[in-house]
Amino acid sequence: MSSLLNADAKAEQDRLKRAAAEAAVTLVEDGMVVGLGTGSTAAFALEALAARIAKGLRVSGVPTSEATAALARRLGVPLTDFAAHRRLDLAIDGADEVERGTLNLIKGLGGALLYEKIVAAASRRFVVIADATKLVDRLGERAPLPVEIVPFGLEPTLDRLADAGLAPLLRRIAGSGEPFRTDGGHAIADCRTGPIANPAALDRQLRAMVGVVDSGLFIGMAAEAFVGTAQGVQCLTPQ
Repeated sequence: MSSLLNADAKAEQDRLKRAAAEAAVTLVEDGMVVGLGTGSTAAFALEALAARIAKGLRVSGVPTSEATAALARRLGVPLTDFAAHRRLDLAIDGADEVERGTLNLIKGLGGALLYEKIVAAASRRFVVIADATKLVDRLGERAPLPVEIVPFGLEPTLDRLADAGLAPLLRRIAGSGEPFRTDGGHAIADCRTGPIANPAALDRQLRAMVGVVDSGLFIGMAAEAFVGTAQGVQCLTPQ
């Protein structure tokens, strides 16, 4: 019985993710260059975009991971890169937590936080999509904070994170137990922060730490959040 309930809950969550993704994809206009996010919710957006392309929409996308690039090719979404387009018109991506009011985010459980942040920063408009379970009053309430780190000197960097009170856990590949590596060849430490009082200050602290490439804190980057709820899709803006 519990497995059936879990399956039903996942199916409902996927329905809400898909609804949010489809709402966000209506923002895409003909001729745009679009940042393509990574993860399960972003995959729904890619499917919705592919459906519009099949009906004649002309766009190209910059993927945030090899997995997203592979899915885009399978779906027939044309790809481009930063060599051809320094600025993107729009980026659509999921999030692991969305802070109510600020729309500050935690991202990176999909392992692509650095590329996702580069794409978001290069976009004129960054839109996040999520289901209602991702909304929190304070970042860090539910999700760990991914921190991308250089493999060389991994142990001292983990020690620095621990000394900062962040309780880092090196991400490993399920099954093999080998350390996870991003598309850029970096490791990820998932940090259990608890509710974060000042996300911007923590982000600055982390990015100044030797061995840290970047953190999964996306501060002041999202222009809107499309959130799938049982009552329909809500469009939230920063307060």
